[in-house]
Amino acid sequence: MITNQTSRFSDKVAYYAKYRPSYPIELISLLEKEGGLNAHSVVADVGSGTGISSEPFLKLGCKVFGIEPNDNMREVAESSLKAYPNFHSVKATAEATTLNAASVDFVVAAQAFHWFEVAATRKEFQRILKPNGMAILVWNERKVGIPFLDDYERFLQRFGTDYKEIKHIDPPKFKAFFGGEYETRRLDSVQEFDFDGLKGRLLSSSYIPKETDDAFAPMLAELQRLFELYEQNGKVKFEMDTLIFWGSLATEV
Repeated sequence: MITNQTSRFSDKVAYYAKYRPSYPIELISLLEKEGGLNAHSVVADVGSGTGISSEPFLKLGCKVFGIEPNDNMREVAESSLKAYPNFHSVKATAEATTLNAASVDFVVAAQAFHWFEVAATRKEFQRILKPNGMAILVWNERKVGIPFLDDYERFLQRFGTDYKEIKHIDPPKFKAFFGGEYETRRLDSVQEFDFDGLKGRLLSSSYIPKETDDAFAPMLAELQRLFELYEQNGKVKFEMDTLIFWGSLATEV
């Protein structure tokens, strides 16, 4: 069982803000073309964390409500996005956002939906969306079939404390959430890391051993071995698929 969902990133905030990827600029273009997103749209970014997923919408000019229950992560977002007057930080959850009924055009969950309780979240998103509003789920997922990334996946399965229980892409949940048909799209994305960056990216994850755990030192030694095996010109690449799922929540289930 996955426990302490709200607090599990509290000691990861600095790593998360620095080393987690943003989203391809094509994401906004896609939502403009396919979903009618524009500078006047009101967006609820649910599970907004340190604000990584809010900023592309703010750059477009949208009004964004960042819904985040974790105090440490929310405070980083408030600081890093303070230049955007259209950003409104809200301490709340997906299941109870505190937003007004029919107040937003889009509800976005980027790298966060797998933490939500589906039925309660669907009901809450239906409540806050305007008529013809849209829900959007986004993840950056490492590509498969690339030797370094396949070995990194095995590394996480070996050292991750509850890694196997955290399933991001779960089509049965999507069917229950959307209540019918939904659209999908894949975009390419990439991050490059030196060893410190790779270590920081690892330490941003909620499912790794703590520094006081016996497995921590062996984990970093294995990470160093992987880096040395695969680095080219002092860097390794996280090649990713940015996966987007969107649709209406109007259908009852």
